[in-house]
Amino acid sequence: MAEKRQEKRPETKREIERKYEATEQTAVPDLVGTGGVAAVRDEGVMELDAVYYDTEDLRLAADALTLRRRTGGTDEGWHLKFPVASGIRDEIRAPLSETLPASLAGLLRSRVRGAAVVPVVRLRSSRDVRQLLDLDGRPLAELSVDTVHADRLTGTGRAAWTEIEVELADGADETLLDAVEKRLKKAGIHPSASASKLARALEETGAPPPAREDAGGAPGTAGHAVLAYVRDQIDAVVAYDPAVRRDLPDAVHQMRVACRRLRSAFKSYRKVLDRGVTDRVGEELKWLAGELGTARDEEVLTARLNARLDELPNTLRLGPVRARLRARGARRAEDARSRALAALDSPRHLALLDTLDALLADPPLREAAAHDAPEVLAHAVRKDFDRLAGRVERALALDPGHERDLALHAARKAAKRTRYAADAARPTLGKPAKRLAKRVKAVQSLLGEHQDSVVARVALREIAVQAHAAGETAFTWGLLYGREEAAAQAGERELPALWKRAAAPHIRAALGH
Repeated sequence: MAEKRQEKRPETKREIERKYEATEQTAVPDLVGTGGVAAVRDEGVMELDAVYYDTEDLRLAADALTLRRRTGGTDEGWHLKFPVASGIRDEIRAPLSETLPASLAGLLRSRVRGAAVVPVVRLRSSRDVRQLLDLDGRPLAELSVDTVHADRLTGTGRAAWTEIEVELADGADETLLDAVEKRLKKAGIHPSASASKLARALEETGAPPPAREDAGGAPGTAGHAVLAYVRDQIDAVVAYDPAVRRDLPDAVHQMRVACRRLRSAFKSYRKVLDRGVTDRVGEELKWLAGELGTARDEEVLTARLNARLDELPNTLRLGPVRARLRARGARRAEDARSRALAALDSPRHLALLDTLDALLADPPLREAAAHDAPEVLAHAVRKDFDRLAGRVERALALDPGHERDLALHAARKAAKRTRYAADAARPTLGKPAKRLAKRVKAVQSLLGEHQDSVVARVALREIAVQAHAAGETAFTWGLLYGREEAAAQAGERELPALWKRAAAPHIRAALGH
């Protein structure tokens, strides 16, 4: 269904709005003087015709996404909306065309997979629009009274209703919506029970999205607790796929973390989930995290080196150091992003998503999955903590140098696994798991800083060699290398005290014996 021709990058608009119940007889109260509204300008009535698309089993609607092709109004075209928070959505727009633009099709891929996207609902609306203006005549918000007629396109069913919609103008203060809502409520107009027109249309035509199934396992059992956590991480992998494609801040990092948390859960809770199944899934998650990791690692490294340069006085920044670092970062970031997108577009990624769905549909539960959750989860967390203790103690016993660097990196990985296991157990074990996770996170952060310094020194040496070969002075790069070395040594001196606090006997004992 997606077009093959070259398209412009889609436009994104943050939509902040609230919806209210109304009838054809509902009178909108005078809003002048409400929250800074100085005037209300009548814009007349627009006729809108929108066809909403989804898979036949309504996968997009189940995740509160909407995809429509709309004609009429000032913004006709294709609109794909992602929920951000209650009443807030990001609307991705593409020009009007007969078929779904490829730019939007990619953003749906993690949810629709190979399923066809078909018309499911047609909404025809008569929109009576009023602009709420400030003293200077600038728009603060748009209020519309919409008379809506809905037709189900995958089956039969019709519905009609009237609603009031108030959408905040770009840059306007969100407190305006609170003031308008207060005024509307005083006039007897109350918030809509439906989050969107599509949600209401599906509900009123008798075919809402299917209810989310339970993660599996009997409530109170280890299987139920672990599968709930696993489902949360799978949901994150799916949800961050389009965020990575949109190049949203921290999206690559969060998707990668979800992959790691899943792999960690499979290992920590191997008494609950059969590793004969999960190990194979874990290998695929490792592949995906690795493909995403290049982008994230370059992002972290570039930010670190820029920060180190910022710390130096101008007199010690010799040669075109900023330009060299900027060129290096841009080139590597582009390569890393291309690699990440190629992974997301690959059949291997879709196969992984299908495998994760299959794992939830038929979880490979072991005998311990039927046991009480507190006992099983606490045992798994204690075991991971003991593993971490062994790695930290081994690292501290080594002399400074390459072998210790490797041992500290191994301890960092064990700290992550312990922290993730404790996070998974928090709904079951409560404060003891939360406290342990917090202490271990501090150790993990310090070890992460140490590893970042190791990676930075490798990069700095490489940059220094390139600068020297180009006839530039390598003085500044050598100076930064020394500072990174000193930072790593300071972290190593700090580790024993930090670890002693994390390994306090009462922290582990609180989990039980």
